[in-house]
Amino acid sequence: MSEHVLEVMGLRKNFGTAAALDDVSFDVAPGEIVGVIGPSGCGKSTLLRCINFLETPDDGFVRVAGDFLGRTRTAGGVVHRQSEIEITRQRHRVGFVFQQLNLWPHLDVLGNVAKAQITVLRRPRHVAERRARELLAQLGIADKANARPDALSGGQRQRVAIARALALDPAILLFDEPTSALDPEITGEVASLLRALARTGTAMLVVTHDIGFAGRVADRLLFFEAGRIVEEGSTRAVLDTPRDPRLARFLMAMSAGSTSASLPNKPKE
Repeated sequence: MSEHVLEVMGLRKNFGTAAALDDVSFDVAPGEIVGVIGPSGCGKSTLLRCINFLETPDDGFVRVAGDFLGRTRTAGGVVHRQSEIEITRQRHRVGFVFQQLNLWPHLDVLGNVAKAQITVLRRPRHVAERRARELLAQLGIADKANARPDALSGGQRQRVAIARALALDPAILLFDEPTSALDPEITGEVASLLRALARTGTAMLVVTHDIGFAGRVADRLLFFEAGRIVEEGSTRAVLDTPRDPRLARFLMAMSAGSTSASLPNKPKE
């Protein structure tokens, strides 16, 4: 059994002649939050989509909790692409919180969190709703179970999306720009929430343009440039003492362009 909940090995993805991902490899341990930063168009969101095979990589492998997802390799080195049924069965182990959240507007909060359990895991409705209520209570929005998404604040909608992802009992959560369009106070709430989830053992991979947010939540950072991991290391080392000049230029540009790019110390746990 692997000690990592996520292993990405040699992942490649081309769009025409442009390399979106170029031999990307890293892993994520239980309870670890790994942040992914880099300029627009560097491959961050493509990485998330390739990890759970919403986008099919051209090469490389993904393992979740020790099991291959999408493409497998036998002991003899033969590569086999899993069927769509196999991929769908495995995909629920990778929770995905999209940038636009994609909550169902016609369902209340309870229905949003229960529906995927009923559809994907075939849980009986009463079991799915019980699990949904547990997660809503854990995330501090139990009183919003009967509300529709359009009646919630941005931070509350984010919590519903996280609860929906957690309801499928994933091995890891992927976040695509979780603080997009949130004000600083709510961004702080989301940061605290993710750190609390990490303390329960939840592993997370977080793509973000917000360097301040990355500094608060991530244990480790990957800096992407042109589809490659150019630099990686502990959050403080990457942000405070960048080795690669491309990372240094990126951090300087982000600091100059946004007050949210300040680099606060991670809150004490």
